[in-house]
Formats: sequence, structure tokens, C-alpha cells
Amino acid sequence: MSSAQVNQVYTAAGFGTRLARGRRPAIVVVDFTYGFTDPSYPTASDMTEEVRATRRLLDAARERHVPVIFTTIAYEKGHLGSLAWLRKATGMAALVAGTRLVEVDDRLARRDDEVLVVKHGASAFFGTDLAAHLAALHVDTVILTGATTSGCVRASAVDAVQSGFDVLVPRECVADRASGPHEANLFDIDQKYGDVIGLDDALGYLSGLVARRA
Repeated sequence: MSSAQVNQVYTAAGFGTRLARGRRPAIVVVDFTYGFTDPSYPTASDMTEEVRATRRLLDAARERHVPVIFTTIAYEKGHLGSLAWLRKATGMAALVAGTRLVEVDDRLARRDDEVLVVKHGASAFFGTDLAAHLAALHVDTVILTGATTSGCVRASAVDAVQSGFDVLVPRECVADRASGPHEANLFDIDQKYGDVIGLDDALGYLSGLVARRA
């Protein structure tokens, strides 16, 4: 099936509708920790360009007091023998609390007042207080960045929209270990769960916001 035919099928089914831009966004940076961004670790790959693009987005958000939230996967040793996900994705068991692998990449310059959500699964929302935190901030739009596109970013996009938030995913700010899963999941997110946009679009959106107090 050609790309044109695929687009026709999805359009006919009512997918791919573009979203209006909300007035109160937040940035959620999913798992841009060394266990994903430092290729010296088996769980990671080189995500330099995506980390740099995300830093540009974060700098723009911080200028306008747009909330920034980070996530990390971090297991206690007691989790390693009990979590079903680790029986399938065994490499994730290396992400143990207190190790460098679970630390946010310093290139993103996380601030002391930027919340770090610790999770044990793919979604930033599952089993965490992220949805409640965003609701308390009166957020209407979640801008997702991070890793991996086919795993934790996609799972977070699904749960974000199911939690009542519009979702934007800047293409340049998400990364994966392979291009096939990356592109397939960007397509799926864009059709069903949020808008996949360019970094320039995201920066323009933030620049149009009235700066507000944190």
C-alpha cells in the first residue's frame, strides 16, 4: 500500500485531526537519562541531536515559566525479581536507583524546582502522580520529548490523552534505537494520540504564550 493510500485509509477513518494549541502547556521529558543517552551503556544509543533539540525547547519554556517535568526509570533491587516487564526487557534491570544510568542527562540542565517523576514502567503516567501534578498546574497540553519513541514516549502519549491532555510531540526531540520503530510510532501517535510537529513549530507555540509566573 502506498503512502497516499495509507493516508486515505486513515483520513477516511477519522484519524489525524489537527489539534488546537492550548494556553497552558507543560514539557514532559521522558527518560533522557544516561541509561538511554550515553552509548557506553548497552541500554542506550547516541541521542545527542535529540538532547540538544530538547535543550532548546526547555530554554524557551523556562523563559516563559512553562512547567518542565522529567521522568526516570529507577528500580530498587527488590523490584528486579518481581516486575513482569523485566522478564521481557531484561536489559532495563540495569536501571537501578542510585546509579548514573538513572540520572537526567546534564546537558538538559535540570533545575532544582523541576519535578523528577520516578517510574517503573513505560508510561510516565502509570503508577505515578504525574497526571495529578499536571492537573494541579492547570495544564491543558503536554509536550512530550525523550526516549524511546516506540516505548516510553508512545506509552506516555497514549496515557496523556487518556488523562485528558492534548499531546504534542516535536519530532526532533524524541529518539529511538532504530529508525523503523521510531518512524512507525511517530506515525501512529500523529494519527491517533497527538500532533507530531517540528521543533520550530513548538518554539513558535511557546513564543506566542504570555509569560506566566511559575
